Amino acid sequence: MTLPSAHDVALAAERRSAGRLLLAYPLLTSDGPHADLFPLIRRHADWLTKRFQHVLGYRLLVDTSYARLFKAGLGAGAGHQLERSSGTAFTPRTYACLALALSVLVTAPEQVLLSQLVADIKAAAADAGVEWEDAGRTAQKRTLAAALRQLVDWGVLTETEGSVAAVEQDDSGEALISVDREIARAVVSGPLAQSRSGTDLVRRAADPGFGGARTYVRRMLVETPVVYLDELTDAERDWLRTRQRREAQAFSELLGLETEIRAEGAALVDPEDELSDLHLPGSGTLAQAALLLLERLVEQLRPEDPGHPATGGRLVVGVAIPDGLMEEVLAELVAAYGHRSNWKRDLVDDPPALRASVVDLLIRMRLVARDGSLRSAGRGLPEGYDEAVPEGRAVTDVAGTRSGSGSGLMLLAGAARYATHVTVRTAPGSTSEADGQQELPL
Repeated sequence: MTLPSAHDVALAAERRSAGRLLLAYPLLTSDGPHADLFPLIRRHADWLTKRFQHVLGYRLLVDTSYARLFKAGLGAGAGHQLERSSGTAFTPRTYACLALALSVLVTAPEQVLLSQLVADIKAAAADAGVEWEDAGRTAQKRTLAAALRQLVDWGVLTETEGSVAAVEQDDSGEALISVDREIARAVVSGPLAQSRSGTDLVRRAADPGFGGARTYVRRMLVETPVVYLDELTDAERDWLRTRQRREAQAFSELLGLETEIRAEGAALVDPEDELSDLHLPGSGTLAQAALLLLERLVEQLRPEDPGHPATGGRLVVGVAIPDGLMEEVLAELVAAYGHRSNWKRDLVDDPPALRASVVDLLIRMRLVARDGSLRSAGRGLPEGYDEAVPEGRAVTDVAGTRSGSGSGLMLLAGAARYATHVTVRTAPGSTSEADGQQELPL
């Protein structure tokens, strides 16, 4: 066997670094926070363009001053939320301000006064029939300021003199803003000209096109923490079952990601822990409370051995969390660790707020789901879906494996990897790729 040369190894490493950077930051500028790595993207632009298109169906545009990876999205309800610098998620009104600002900036002059930009945005809101709150209200000013700061972060706006924060001040607040119209036009990745509404735009953007099941599942693997079989259509499940080990090489080559394959689904893991915007384990009150909660939920709710589907057992993707259990465990954790670990007082003193924030994190991590959320939001149910799976039936069609009752929340199989003790089983006598998958049972 011929070993790769030092040049080949260095070339592959450069391409992976550029691919990882684009996946984490789909809009990059030559003078932005990652300016030192921008030449790497320019150098390997042709290879990256072909690989992203082939593997994920993503279009890559590399210009002299910016690079834009046009991600397709996964459908309604499956996006990653934008956040203010405080960590607060964007509200619908903030997104509206962002969209209105972009509609103005694509034809704006290269430099504009902040007061004129605000006036143009208000005029665009009136044309679009969007209600604009009284300009004197503090909340509206903060919302608009958050949208403009996001555009500064993306490189659409540059604060030449003053700051967009002046929009929060009295009417005397002013700033000179430079506009990059090309980047403004590249922000929206969906087919605007073909879309009749925002909902239609999201749907069209998520369409995998000729790639079909292959492209959609690859996007799911890359863009979500874990993919469960019961979220996929029959065609998507069949493709994943037969191709997942061979796909591991493509993900490793392009992005340096390792593939974890389990009976319940699959996940891509980043050894460098850089590509995820969600971290568990992690620092801070929510991450610590969520990790401790998961350990206890898995310990209490892990079902007795259901066997492996390959040997006639029933695949368990999720189990119901009983009413009151999560509140009870969180109360115990607050008593044991809340004060000793300097958890945030506003969460420690407000149990409902702590529960809501922890549940939100675990849902985004795809370790907990709302009961009945069989499929990814906005995608519908598989054909032939049967809500009641007969007791004892071997689950080859996994539809319905999350059905349950209780708190309205389900603990999903991926949570088991955070348990104190993890048991990994392989079906006895399994030799094929599809039958020899490990199970990480709840």
